[in-house]
Order: sequence, then structure tokens, then C-alpha cells
Amino acid sequence: MADVAPAGGPSGKLVIRNIGLLLSGDLDRPILDADTIVAIDGRIHAIGKSKDVDQSNAKVTIDAKGCALSPGLIDSHVHPVFGDWTPRQNQLGWIDSFLNGGVTCMISAGEVHLPGRPKDIVGLKALAITAQRAFDAFRPGGVKVIAGAPVIEKGMTEEDFAELAKAGVKLLGEVGLGSVKAGDEAKRMVAWARKYGIQSTIHTGGPSVPGSGYIDKDVVLEADADVIGHINGGHTALPLDQIRCLCESCTRAIEIVHNGNELAGLTALRYAKELGQLHRVILGTDSPAGSGVQPLGILRMIALLSSLGDTPAEQAFCFATGNTAKIRQLDCGLIQEGKAADFVLMDKAQHSSGRDLLDSVRKGDLPGIGMVIIDGVVRIGRSRNTPPAERVPEIVH
Repeated sequence: MADVAPAGGPSGKLVIRNIGLLLSGDLDRPILDADTIVAIDGRIHAIGKSKDVDQSNAKVTIDAKGCALSPGLIDSHVHPVFGDWTPRQNQLGWIDSFLNGGVTCMISAGEVHLPGRPKDIVGLKALAITAQRAFDAFRPGGVKVIAGAPVIEKGMTEEDFAELAKAGVKLLGEVGLGSVKAGDEAKRMVAWARKYGIQSTIHTGGPSVPGSGYIDKDVVLEADADVIGHINGGHTALPLDQIRCLCESCTRAIEIVHNGNELAGLTALRYAKELGQLHRVILGTDSPAGSGVQPLGILRMIALLSSLGDTPAEQAFCFATGNTAKIRQLDCGLIQEGKAADFVLMDKAQHSSGRDLLDSVRKGDLPGIGMVIIDGVVRIGRSRNTPPAERVPEIVH
């Protein structure tokens, strides 16, 4: 298991050179014409050709050996509890395993699997604030877990949302997992959350756990949450005509998850493409769940949407990086000066039929991860979970 890393802290100067393919995370320009990145104290400082970038006095120098570099992957939909443990599957180390799948940041959609989760208003606020505080100070393996996502319940007032925001809570758990399931009631609370800078996600489709409910397109549209959570169902999807209606009738984020209906996910992608709105597409795993824990879930979604969704692989990587970062208002997910130095170095898997990394993903194969970096610090070398890569980066200094 990777070392447990404290949040933040200076990391000195990092140089990554000999990058064979630089994926930006930006859907408008997914590939950059550069082979070297310099980061200082956990922030991207320079991007360019080796001869044009100051590489002197580096604390750490990495030879990428021609591997591809992507922004760290972001899982837009997880259900953490406390620490690196999930009671849903009684598994330890699941977040560290996601790190080995290239995930450097994850967003809580509610700490719903806590045994005895409080549903009274005082208790649910206390749980959200505690989760926000705990994961702000603790990063399993270095992974940034944006947590503290209260599940709204009947009886909450505007003052409750103001109190949560003042305490540092920035998310709502999935609307519909609690007692608030009607569109008008959800709309009122989502508006209060938005007023105080709290972003909302709504459950979409059939019930996932006892206590959740069926949320159809009419409720989703009336509630007007910021993210259409698992538009392909978690697990049971809405009829495809309702998914089309959601894509066409609002401008909110279209979240496609691993633990959902794959046909519905591919269909939602097609609708977004037809509308010219791929920038709305973001990816999550919706795990841990009854389906288990999927350390490679985001990579599998990228490969699925590229290979069966007829989408260039470099664009599919943007769904799990820059798109999510922009919608979730994160300072990572893009290869841009000033952004967090969170990177995944990878290459096509050994014996893949693809010509290179992008072609192998387009053919449905998962890449092999050779190194993951968070805030300019190397967190793991060769992944223990992905297939072995043809080339692996090396720390040379």
C-alpha cells in the first residue's frame, strides 16, 4: 500500500521529460505539442519542448521513456465513509486501490453507507461536517477525497444550508437517497444549496439501496440539480427516451458511471455528441456499492466510451479529467500552468493489438500505468492493478 500522505505541503521542483504523448484534459485541445513538464511545489509551472523549458535545480527528474502523460483521473461519484474503509464491502484500502487505477481525486455523492447513518437534521449536518474535515486532513495514498455530502431530509431550512456552507461543506449527497424525493421540495433545497455555493447531484433512475427511490426525468428536471447523477442508472436506468429528454431539456452535467446500465451510458454519450455538448459528460464509478469496488472503473469507462461509443480516446480521457474539473470547480484535471501537478504516466498494455496508447484504448484495452503523481510527489510506480505497460517511466534524479 502507498504511504498515507498529509494534505498539501511543498514538494520542490519536479521535471518530467521525454513525454511521448501529452493529454491535456481539455476537450477543445486534448493533445498538447510538448514533451516536458515542470512543476514547483505541487503546481504546474511550465509546459513545452525540452529545449525551451528550464530544467535546472530539479529536486526530482523523471524520464517518461516515451510514455503518455494525462492529468490525474477524477472519479465524480463515490460513496466514502471514514478513512480507507468501506463498510458496504467491508474492504480496507479501496481508495489506495483506486490510486493504482490512476484516480488522484474523487468526489463524494454522500456518505450513505455509514452504519447507523443519522437521518435527523442535527445528525446529518454533523456527519457531513465531520467527513469534510476528516478527508480534508487525510488523503489515503495521497488521493484527494472531496467529501462531506449531506443527504437532504424533510424539514431542512435555508438556515441549515447556510450553516453547512459556513462550516466548509461544498456538496450535497444524491438528492433522492433521503426522504426528499418530490421535485418541488428538491428544487427548493437545491436552490438554497446553490445560493450558498454548495453543488448538488441528483439520483437518477431506480432505487439503489433501501430508502432511495425511483427518480424520473420530471423530478430531475424540476429539481434542477447541478449534476444529473448516474444518468445511466445506479443501477437501474430510466427508459432511453427519458435519458434523451434529460440531455435535450437542460444544460446540467451528464454523469455516466461504471455501476450503471452500459447501454444507457453509451446512449447518453451519443445524445450528448449529437447535441454538440460533450463538455457536459463526466465519469464516475458510483462505488463502493453492491457491485463491489472498481479500482479500474474510470479506466474501464474511458475504454468503453471510446471503443463502443465511437469517441476518440483523447476525448474520452477529458471526460474523466478536464470536464469533471471544470464542472466540479477543481484546481486539477488540466495540464495548464498553475493547476495542481497531478499526473498519470501510462503506456499501452503489453501485447495489446493497438498501435499505441490511444489506439489500444480505442480498441477497448486498458492502458498500463507506470507512475502516479499527486501535488508533484510520486505516489506509486508501476500499478499493481493495471496490466503491465510496454514502457515504464523512471526516476533518474
